Amino acid sequence: MNRNVLKGLGIGFFLILLSLIVMYLGLAYYYSDGFSYGTWINGIYCTGKNVNEVNDELLEQCDYHGLTIIDSDGKSYAISSQEVNLVVDFDEALWMYLKQQNPYLWIDNLFDKAKNRTLEPVIQYDRDAYTKIVDSFPFFQGEKEEKDRQLKLVKGEEGYYLLDERTHVLNAEKTRKLIQNSFEDLKPELNLEAEGCYEDLSLTDEMKQDLSLWKKIEAYQDCGIVYRFGDERFPVDASVVCDFLLLDEKGEFVFDEQGNLCTDEEKVFGFVDWLAQEYDTVGAARQFHATRGEVVTVEGGIYGNKIDRDAEKEYLLQAFLDKKREEHEPVYTQKAIKQGKDDIGDTYIEVDMTNQMMYYYQEGELKVETPVVTGNTRLRRGTPQGTNYVYSKETNRVLRGEDYASPVKYWMPVKGGVGIHDASWRSKYGGEIYKTNGSHGCINTPLEEVSKLFDMVEVGTPCVMFY
Repeated sequence: MNRNVLKGLGIGFFLILLSLIVMYLGLAYYYSDGFSYGTWINGIYCTGKNVNEVNDELLEQCDYHGLTIIDSDGKSYAISSQEVNLVVDFDEALWMYLKQQNPYLWIDNLFDKAKNRTLEPVIQYDRDAYTKIVDSFPFFQGEKEEKDRQLKLVKGEEGYYLLDERTHVLNAEKTRKLIQNSFEDLKPELNLEAEGCYEDLSLTDEMKQDLSLWKKIEAYQDCGIVYRFGDERFPVDASVVCDFLLLDEKGEFVFDEQGNLCTDEEKVFGFVDWLAQEYDTVGAARQFHATRGEVVTVEGGIYGNKIDRDAEKEYLLQAFLDKKREEHEPVYTQKAIKQGKDDIGDTYIEVDMTNQMMYYYQEGELKVETPVVTGNTRLRRGTPQGTNYVYSKETNRVLRGEDYASPVKYWMPVKGGVGIHDASWRSKYGGEIYKTNGSHGCINTPLEEVSKLFDMVEVGTPCVMFY
């Protein structure tokens, strides 16, 4: 190769090298006022951009509204960035990072993956407003010292329960620190349960004894018997069973030889007596919605339910001791068409003796509406009020008394010798006839109406009679 060729190649190489140097220095100059080639900050491409430009983009990305704290009950509480005048700025961190970069060494970024940086902003906020908000959170209210936290047995309306102030206790110091760190790290949510903010405190020997006793009482109170009164249900739950426990003269629990809690049979029987008083309806006072548009109180009568107390005492004691879990309908010595406190239902006879009207409702629909004549009040033979029932149905019966014998075609007794029947000797009904020319106590009814009633009514149907 001759000298001229070598000289030409040398000049060409020099020119190429000079061009590369000029280009490199040109890029270095370009990056002197901004971030070097290949710079990424918090996921934003920053090459050639100055601090203000990058700061604006980072602030747009950092749209922080505040922290939501979730406690162990799932309730949430918030610290709003607006309420504490939160200011977020990356300016200081960006300037520090920019100063670390040498624009003349921008080529290093081609090989340095560490140039993809994460920068934390400078956080400023109103500390007093922040503290006021945090102190208002319910889980910080009424904080007790460890020595004041109890574990003991307590009896309330729902039975015995364990007052436990030493389990799942919020570590207030740890929680406050976590809340502050989360807020300053611009986290949107903090779950106190997940972050282990709750802890159990140690127990004294006395507390351990109470805890052991509670486990026995808890098992004792776990009763699965439910009384059924028609559509009504009455569970024999902890609020009831807690009173079954046998106590000594000092009010302490009594245990058997195996260490099991003992049952006071008399208290079980007392509950059955109370239950019968609540749900026995024979002769009870009832609030009845009369057809005339008012609520009347109806007392007395022979209709209703009456629990067999002896049978139920035997049942409940044994079923409870055997830990049975069942729905139970009590045994009755007298049973109405319906059970429960509302035992009349929507099929019944209504005798309004003030207005001298009788009605028959079948499944809530009015089927018979007729004037009647009831007992003579001047002669003190007024028809007795009360909730009774049709206990028989007869035709072509002769009704007899000391001074009368009256043949009737339809006879429906409702209480003793008092019943509903036709009265062929009458031509008028209703009004005030009953006051001076009333019956001996029965409900005299027009033949056409009583025949309709006789065909529809069933034995056992309630008959509500009132003035």
